[in-house]
Amino acid sequence: MYKVRVENVCRCFLKSGMAENLEFETQEKAKEEAQMMIEKMNSSFCQKHEFSLNEQFGDYTIYIKART
Repeated sequence: MYKVRVENVCRCFLKSGMAENLEFETQEKAKEEAQMMIEKMNSSFCQKHEFSLNEQFGDYTIYIKART
């Protein structure tokens, strides 16, 4: 199983209804979902945060940090 996790969730993320932890059968599906989540977050969230994607051993973590 390949995982997508979201670290340091913000208020916009909590309101979005997206899941913080997801599991997928293939690494390709996990990567595709992580990229779609970041795209949605960048286009519809309040723009007070930056989102980055980190891949390690086939698992993906989305980090949320305040814009400077």
